[in-house]
Amino acid sequence: MEIARAAAALFVQQGLRATRAEDIAQAAGIAPRTFYRYFATKEEAVAPLYAAGAQRWIEAVRTAPADLSVPQALEHAIRHTLTPGLGVSAASWEWLRTLIRLADTSPALRKVWAEVCQASEGALSEILSAREEAPAENAPAESTPGEPTPAEPAPAEPAPAEPAPAEPTPAELTPHLRFAAAVAGAAVRVAVESWAATTTRPTGPEGPAALAVRNLRALRDFEWSTPENTREREPRE
Repeated sequence: MEIARAAAALFVQQGLRATRAEDIAQAAGIAPRTFYRYFATKEEAVAPLYAAGAQRWIEAVRTAPADLSVPQALEHAIRHTLTPGLGVSAASWEWLRTLIRLADTSPALRKVWAEVCQASEGALSEILSAREEAPAENAPAESTPGEPTPAEPAPAEPAPAEPAPAEPTPAELTPHLRFAAAVAGAAVRVAVESWAATTTRPTGPEGPAALAVRNLRALRDFEWSTPENTREREPRE
């Protein structure tokens, strides 16, 4: 992360074009050879900073209270990650503004930003899938006619040998969940990019958090969960 911070500082202070990979290495206190061991280009050096911000947003969605609906959980995460002072200072937001503006003028840096955004959408789709699966997994098992209830235990019988438990598999990612993650990611990305294109402060009604919430609320009729008639899940045992 020290290399990423050094690269971002130089990009902000002297511009992307005027900054060489060797300058970044010197600022980070490493040899150019070490720099190229981690990054192929100078633009890639700021990828960890982009990714750290995306990870904070993803983690905030994951840890949102379980009783919140998906749009509520997304809004909760937005307010906790895009509001200056809650984990990220206002000064850091100004750095981000410059880095996003630079991405508009540099195809190489734009590629780095786009790849981070795409990766975050993949992680978000897994979290949305987990939130969708949680109610079903926590629901009590239904008994079928003729089977004893917990209050009426069945007579003990020799238990058959059971095979070793299979390795857990990730929850199925339906096309709809992938689309929902892309929609949520776009709502946040467009808000941040729109704010970065202005000189507005990162707080207030035109800050990134307010813009992202506004984008989400414009999707009030969007069906965030996988529609029942499109699910193709294996029956639970």
